[in-house]
Amino acid sequence: MLTNLNNILGKARRGGYAVPAFNINNLEICQAVIDAAEELKSPVILQTSEGALAYGGMEYLAAIAHVAAKQTPVPVVFHLDHGKNEKLVREAIRSGLYTSVMYDGSLLPFKQNVARTRAIVKLAHAKKMSVEAELGPIAGVEDLVSVKEKEAFFTDPAQAEIFVKETGCDALAVSIGTAHGAYKSHAAGPIKLDLKRLKEISERVKIPLVLHGASGISKKWLDRLHAQCAKLGDCDRLAGAHGIPLAEEKKAIKLGIAKINIDSDLRIAFTTGVREALLSNTHEFDPRKILGPARTLMTEVVKEKIRAFGSARKA
Repeated sequence: MLTNLNNILGKARRGGYAVPAFNINNLEICQAVIDAAEELKSPVILQTSEGALAYGGMEYLAAIAHVAAKQTPVPVVFHLDHGKNEKLVREAIRSGLYTSVMYDGSLLPFKQNVARTRAIVKLAHAKKMSVEAELGPIAGVEDLVSVKEKEAFFTDPAQAEIFVKETGCDALAVSIGTAHGAYKSHAAGPIKLDLKRLKEISERVKIPLVLHGASGISKKWLDRLHAQCAKLGDCDRLAGAHGIPLAEEKKAIKLGIAKINIDSDLRIAFTTGVREALLSNTHEFDPRKILGPARTLMTEVVKEKIRAFGSARKA
């Protein structure tokens, strides 16, 4: 059933768990997410990025999401992810296809971000849609989102408190050390989130907080992706990729993170499934038998995230 962020994220923050949000680009990804959420009785968020809309079209992807939500008893949010293009965000709101949107004005000067976010909130709330905003641009490259490290900065707790009061947004994406894409950092050793900063933000901001760029880039899945790579000559695919440790994400959840975005982990599972299907039967040309295994592996990843973030049986 379709719902918005307000109906699931407040419960998540109060309950000390996070709802995973998955970017969808096609039928198989959506089916994988819904199958896992339904099996584990978890609320879930289906997201479309600006890149996904350029690839699949707003109405096509909305149709897939709406059918999926209609056929499952678990709460499903259909959310516009990382709306940097204000015109597109307004189009998504006017379309009535979404139950929630994100407006990302994080690269704008603070006052301009406040003013534009407030206008989007007013428009969306009139249609009973929730709004996620962002303060503190998150570094990295993924889809059409690209923020250079020198442009990124961590969210200021005092500014966050003012921002939420002045905009009326329903959820706030914060920058505390995550990064978009499969290459989260060039630093040696595991990534450490700025949990002290998050704690202060959480004390000042009572609405649900959001982590972007939080895929784990699991070694287990990378090893499976690289199996038999000599046959394809792609052993350098995602070489050196690494993500956010689950232990850090769990600490962040305890400090108010109620929504965690996942994209790269699904891409790795999808690619692994396709590779395995093609390697296991070099005569196969039926798309269903090539994409079906990819869907199965993505379902496994979604279930891993639901269990890890604590949202199982919270629907």
